Amino acid sequence: MTHILFTISTAFMLGLSGLTFNRTHLLSALLCLEAMMLSLFIALAMWCSQNETMMFSSAPLLLLALSACEAGLGLSLLVATSRTHGSDHLKNLNLLQC
Repeated sequence: MTHILFTISTAFMLGLSGLTFNRTHLLSALLCLEAMMLSLFIALAMWCSQNETMMFSSAPLLLLALSACEAGLGLSLLVATSRTHGSDHLKNLNLLQC
């Protein structure tokens, strides 16, 4: 296992563990999701550059576009929940009360 692959997988696992264990605010969950998507983007871009394949060369840009859409949707949900509930605490968001 190379150092770069170890670093990328460690960054992904840190984002996943942050999403799993630190579930107090919606903003911290969104930041952990963005860290995971960034590590996936770097891994996919490096894989495409190492293999020198032209067929998958647009895959990192597609992943980055989907990540930007996910971030925009997450921030809009953050604004909407902070306006309706008064805070971004995840314990206040109960789906059974909607």
